[in-house]
Amino acid sequence: MTAVRLTRTPLLVTGLLSLLLAATTDALHARPSLDIELTPVGEYRTGIFDDGAAEISAFCPLTKRLFVVNGSTNAVDVLDFADPSQPAYLFSLDLSPYGDGPTHVDVSLGRVAVSVESGQAPGKVAFFRTVGDCDFVIAVEVGALPDMVVFSPNGRWMLTANEAEPSDDYGVDPAGSVSVIDLRSGLAHATVATADFTAFDGHEDELRAQGIRIFGPGASASQDLEPEYIAVSHNSRTAWVVMQEANAIAEVDIHDARVTDIWALGSKDHSLPGNGLDPSNRDSGIEIANWPVHGFYLPDGLAAFRSRGHSYLVTGNEGDSRDYGGYSEEARVADVVLDPTAFPNAAALQDNAALGRLKITTANGDDDGDGDFDRLFSYGARSFSIWSTDGEQVFDSGDDFEQITATLQPADFNSDNTENDSFDSRSDDKGPEPEGVAIGEIRGRSYAFIGLERMGGVFVYDITRPAEAEFVSYVTTRIFSGDPEADTAGDLGPEGLRFIPAWQSPTHEPLLVCANEVSGSVNVYAISVDDHHGGHHGGHHGDDHLANRPGGVSLGQNSPNPFNPKTTIHYSLPDAGRVQLAVFDVQGRRIAQLVDDVQSSGEHSVDFDGRGLASGVYYYRLSTEQGSTTRRMTLLK
Repeated sequence: MTAVRLTRTPLLVTGLLSLLLAATTDALHARPSLDIELTPVGEYRTGIFDDGAAEISAFCPLTKRLFVVNGSTNAVDVLDFADPSQPAYLFSLDLSPYGDGPTHVDVSLGRVAVSVESGQAPGKVAFFRTVGDCDFVIAVEVGALPDMVVFSPNGRWMLTANEAEPSDDYGVDPAGSVSVIDLRSGLAHATVATADFTAFDGHEDELRAQGIRIFGPGASASQDLEPEYIAVSHNSRTAWVVMQEANAIAEVDIHDARVTDIWALGSKDHSLPGNGLDPSNRDSGIEIANWPVHGFYLPDGLAAFRSRGHSYLVTGNEGDSRDYGGYSEEARVADVVLDPTAFPNAAALQDNAALGRLKITTANGDDDGDGDFDRLFSYGARSFSIWSTDGEQVFDSGDDFEQITATLQPADFNSDNTENDSFDSRSDDKGPEPEGVAIGEIRGRSYAFIGLERMGGVFVYDITRPAEAEFVSYVTTRIFSGDPEADTAGDLGPEGLRFIPAWQSPTHEPLLVCANEVSGSVNVYAISVDDHHGGHHGGHHGDDHLANRPGGVSLGQNSPNPFNPKTTIHYSLPDAGRVQLAVFDVQGRRIAQLVDDVQSSGEHSVDFDGRGLASGVYYYRLSTEQGSTTRRMTLLK
């Protein structure tokens, strides 16, 4: 009885606190989404085209330095980032002593870690200091092809995703793994443990039955489970690892360096409303529609965040195939035999203007093993998703990315990232390819930033309420009128996104840093909050940085919003030049051209009258020589 009496009062207090916290959380989540704005403010350009000269970045708040993976020179470039509007090259860290090339970089507590691969042999993680000349400290051996490296939030652990891809002839196929580096005794005494997938060997049929893709020629589970990216829990105890080609996520106990769970991500039914896609690069236009095909999610980028006391995972559903000289799963719909019962209109579907050009896998879809395809599975879902940490899909952006880019960039829809004048060229092969993902918290709300590897640009969603994520904006610094090889086409091929919170930022406002592997450039966005009264503020209340920004086109949220029938759109220009401001409906039709003229630098505003339009969502796009920015507004009558 004494034990019961002793615990009752704390339990009652805890219960009251829980109720208060729940009420506070509900109030927070009930607040409308903040109108945040991404403004391009700075860039760093290597001048190296299509050679991975700027792939991943990491920021050190102690030294105000940015570390950028340069695969072209087998180095990490160190930039002075004290002024984000003018990142300045300082020197490079030569990684040739540690392997064939760097793959990823991360920073924590004055330490920078770089993963370096050596083909199918074990890779290394090289550690340097972030201060002074960035002295080398130690290099430790990890698994084959460490594709990603990440510090735990408490800085005590370092994890690498050892992808362990096979050789091109499939003669050598190492096992995938996660290396867990224990840093609790300091860098000089770092130890490495391996969380591998050998416990799943011999259970390949069970994994396949769950939907996990184990299909490499003669491959075991441990060979086909190839870690691509890692997200770590807020308490540094758990890691989640995406295996892209296997279409699965694993859970890892960090302290024990042990895989504790694995689950399949399934596929997206493109025949359902809201899940359309444009599957052809030979249909002479933009044809987003529902089709009888499923898209495996096959994510690349992965990030974790918390909402209402629960952890969630965010994936960029890029898509990828096993395509090697010794084995390839790829085919086009036109080149396979379709089951006549499942696809009675097979001839029409296999037309090149329909599904015929779409790339699919031959490893899945022949459900009854009779040689024809009962289902069709393509690569990637052309979306981003939010998942619970027990594998339930909480949200998917559907066909937003294609619908919105079709609306706002119709002349360059589904372009490739290595050349302009490539309209619709990627529709048959993963579309815009959402890849990199970053999560940022701004004034108590969570935002997801998703980079489009092929089309370029960044999508922003408010994910504070995970099941009700909302599109906020789409911004791009790609210049479709430029020449990519002459470095006049802006930023191409965003690979890695890095969110810098206001409390770490050199400008005391949130920043988003994008490393672009094709253009070999790094571009920086400042993130401000529109307070609905014409003011813009950074992450700290009352700090107005917009007027002090040294450069960048700024497009504010219209005010009022929602509106009826009139609203005002504010924007600012760092330089004089041609400006276009247009309004589109959700079908992509231009309903108003508000500005099409040469304008001076400075602040501008224009009124929009929605009289005669139906209630609903509309988009407005500001285009300049520096790129374009898009925002959403709501007409509510």
